[in-house]
Amino acid sequence: MPGPARTETIAAIATGKGAGGIGIIRISGPSSLQILQAAFDKNGKPGFSPRRLEHGWVLDSRDRRLDEALAVYMPGPRSFTGEDTAEIHCHGGRAVLEAALEAALRRGARAAGPGEFTRRALLNGRLDLSRAEAIGELIAAPTLEAARLARNKLEGRLSAALEELRRKMDFLRAFFYASLDFPESSPPPAQNPEAQKLLTDINAGLSSLAASWEQARVWRQGAMAVLAGPPNTGKSSLFNALLGRPRALVAELPGTTRDFLEESLLLEGIPLRLADTAGLRASEDATEKAGMNLTLDLLEQAEIILLVLEAARPEQIPPPWRLEQGRLLNPYRGAILILLNKIDLLPARNKPPFPEELWGCPCLPVSALTGQGLPALRARLVESLNSRSSGLDFNEAAPPSLRQMEQIRLALAELEKLAQAQDQGLPPELLAACLDNAAACLDESLGLSCSQEILDRIFAQFCVGK
Repeated sequence: MPGPARTETIAAIATGKGAGGIGIIRISGPSSLQILQAAFDKNGKPGFSPRRLEHGWVLDSRDRRLDEALAVYMPGPRSFTGEDTAEIHCHGGRAVLEAALEAALRRGARAAGPGEFTRRALLNGRLDLSRAEAIGELIAAPTLEAARLARNKLEGRLSAALEELRRKMDFLRAFFYASLDFPESSPPPAQNPEAQKLLTDINAGLSSLAASWEQARVWRQGAMAVLAGPPNTGKSSLFNALLGRPRALVAELPGTTRDFLEESLLLEGIPLRLADTAGLRASEDATEKAGMNLTLDLLEQAEIILLVLEAARPEQIPPPWRLEQGRLLNPYRGAILILLNKIDLLPARNKPPFPEELWGCPCLPVSALTGQGLPALRARLVESLNSRSSGLDFNEAAPPSLRQMEQIRLALAELEKLAQAQDQGLPPELLAACLDNAAACLDESLGLSCSQEILDRIFAQFCVGK
């Protein structure tokens, strides 16, 4: 990892955009105290007591009183960044905050980049990369559960789990290298019960982390539910009904939706990304075909597919699905829920009983117009989303980030190669190389060997001021 942070003093507005009751200017670096003393008037009183909020006036770049405020000085290394740090807490109007920031910049600070305070905390050893990423996840958490998962990671639980697996990896590598250096006295690792137990434990630990990432994904990113089906079955009307507002254009003319619409909503606190798509049918219209291709792309990404059919004509199965031996063949990974829409159009008398299942898929009768069946639909969506995070303990779990997940997958792939090489009786040098590669993946996940480019990519996602 790159060395300690550079020595310039940086400053930024640390609170969000828009007016607020309180706004914070954050300063970090060797000149923090001098800048604070020059930009903050304590009614003539000298000095700042460390880690104590003090009352006074923040000054603008011309030394004029700008706002009544509080200020605090936090000397390093016992600060968030590990450097001398100062904060000015003033009123949260943008004009006041920007003038206060300009005063700090005019007195020797430079404007901080995205995530630069957290990056300095990382480079100065105050945080590891996993905990630094957790700060970004905590800020961006769309739900309380996602915030709890980020908190667990911020407490260091994921780092501890990865470090323990890395330690076991080193013990396992020792067995392999001993068999290389001392073949007469060291049995092959494949015949060593202790080495094989370590290998099993490492595989199990990495697989558990991979499973927790998949379980937590719905809470951190939101699951994708796609409304699909033939034209004019009421997909857009259901889209609007689930959102509770008129978002999609609704018309009786088939093929109205040519593109797709996506909106986010919360169902009992669970984030859901809901997409309304172009109807699927045979067509020679180039624009409509392009819209249908977008629908097919979205169906490949969907966790839940809401196949919308007319209750009076449920047999109209659109491409890309087909029936075979009385079952609906599903080419996609998402779970299918069939919605029999427009039940309000069926005759009140002799209304047929609605099936609980069609072609092997669960089925719900609904009416986008009257709202009938929508509570049951929402309940079924919540049940499906909850099932995807079953077994996830929000008080203990600390799922990896996508970056870490990529490295965990690579490590698991190397261990799979190792197992296959052992079964084939390949030379121990090849087995050791697989272990070395897996260990390098864990180092990358822990941030022990991250390049400058990777750090740039991670911290570019942070807000300025954090």
